[in-house]
Amino acid sequence: MSVAGKQPPPAPLERPGSLLVPTWTKTSIALLYDEVSENAYDIRLKLTKEVLTIQKQDVVCVSGSDHSANHRTVTLRRQPVGGLGLSIKGGAEHKVPVVISKIFKDQAADQTGMLFIGDAIIQVNGINVESATHEEVVHLLRNAGDEVTITVQYLREAPSFLKLPLGSPGPSSDHSSGASSPLFDSGLHLNGNSTNTAPSSPSSPIANEPKYEKRWLDTLSVPLSMARISRYKAGTDKLRSNAFEVLALDGVSTGILQFYTAQESADWLRAISTNISDLTLQNMKMANKCCSPSDQVIHMGWVNERLEGTDSSQLYKFKFLALKGSSFYIFSAPPVSTLDWVRAEKIYNLCEVLFKIHKLWLADDCWLQANLYLGIHQDFDLEDQRPYCFSVMVGHGKSHYFNVELGSELAVWEKSFQRAIFLEVQRTGSKTYMCSWQGDTLCFTVDFALGFTCFDSKTKNVLWRFKFSQLKGSSDDGKTKVKLLFQNLDTKQIETKELEFQDLTAVLHCIHSFIAAKVASVDPVFIDSQSIARKYMYSN
Repeated sequence: MSVAGKQPPPAPLERPGSLLVPTWTKTSIALLYDEVSENAYDIRLKLTKEVLTIQKQDVVCVSGSDHSANHRTVTLRRQPVGGLGLSIKGGAEHKVPVVISKIFKDQAADQTGMLFIGDAIIQVNGINVESATHEEVVHLLRNAGDEVTITVQYLREAPSFLKLPLGSPGPSSDHSSGASSPLFDSGLHLNGNSTNTAPSSPSSPIANEPKYEKRWLDTLSVPLSMARISRYKAGTDKLRSNAFEVLALDGVSTGILQFYTAQESADWLRAISTNISDLTLQNMKMANKCCSPSDQVIHMGWVNERLEGTDSSQLYKFKFLALKGSSFYIFSAPPVSTLDWVRAEKIYNLCEVLFKIHKLWLADDCWLQANLYLGIHQDFDLEDQRPYCFSVMVGHGKSHYFNVELGSELAVWEKSFQRAIFLEVQRTGSKTYMCSWQGDTLCFTVDFALGFTCFDSKTKNVLWRFKFSQLKGSSDDGKTKVKLLFQNLDTKQIETKELEFQDLTAVLHCIHSFIAAKVASVDPVFIDSQSIARKYMYSN
């Protein structure tokens, strides 16, 4: 049974104490994976409280003539020792341009101040080499004479397999990035074919030439308010390795953000999720200013819903859930105005739903499949590979199966459903359902203070009444009929009451909600001890 303690009257919203994490500000190098080309490109991520920014390196003009930095034409004077002072990688055979992969300190390329690691070579002495192979460009550069004029353009999306160093923003570099590449790295710091044996004058910037620098530039900023995260390939349960995608409220995507280690991926996932949660909390507080005390938003956020009736491919779709006042809402997009609340795809009364945790990731290759609901048996296909799964059972035997990205999110949803349901039970006080018994039309009431009461719908005469503590068991046919077993306080005998309801599931969920709320009001510590998700959070 998954229930929690009695909650006090509505209080200011806050993140559960055991889940408190500071708002993150974070910067680091990552990769942007292109699923079409299957290449990954070096980027820098900057995280603030409200925005995730993607930066790419580019060469910019910082002084001198206001020339475009897109194309730079540079003249190199080959030196007797050191040659052109650079190395190159790539080529048309690898479906990438030839790029400068090393620049040797104080040699010809370095002295120009206008060449950078990552520059793609466009022309050599006026000859276009954009479609040339690696060997063709090497041959051209080696045999170009003492003075070589090259036109370059910085390759902002250099595939990560080129293994270009990212450390220094300046043009010069040491001998190696320390990383190996599957591509051949041709050094042009050798003499090459020179017709002049006398030392060449150094390649140096001319006074009025523009000055360039390599810098990280913002290319995309994704607002985190109401944003969502996915570690899975769209619509499937195929987990991306050390990667995830962030999508803004308006659908703008960061693309696939890929990280070098699982730990780094997990750290960034937690950091971004924390900031999204904080912004969601702010939105809830603002929304609650316009709502009555009995209609407050308890919790809301993105989940993935497994589509019903799908085959083994297990299709999932983003849904936005909200617990507000007396209702549980399912949206295709977050409600951003008061009118949006009536446009929900589904709305259920909180007293008539049942929250159930199904799967929880505890350790590598270890699943906990939790059966927390006692009383109604319902089978779920748990063949998918997604951790952190829960379902919400609703009326007429139907249910919604959801997945979240983090165990902390699962714990928050568990506690939020418990709190929202208990508050609704306390506000409502009682629920009455039409039913039949021995051919008569009756009313069955579940009352927080009195327990169970059955009375004639016409005469209002009470036929029987029992306290919650007198309910000793129950059974049902899975359709419309239920047998409730009560202990008579005087005779100590068990009395069986059989009733038939149009929506039996909703009634049983309501009974569960009222009994759980009653137990919570008596012993909240016991109820909290039944929380599987929070046990997971404490243990981790």
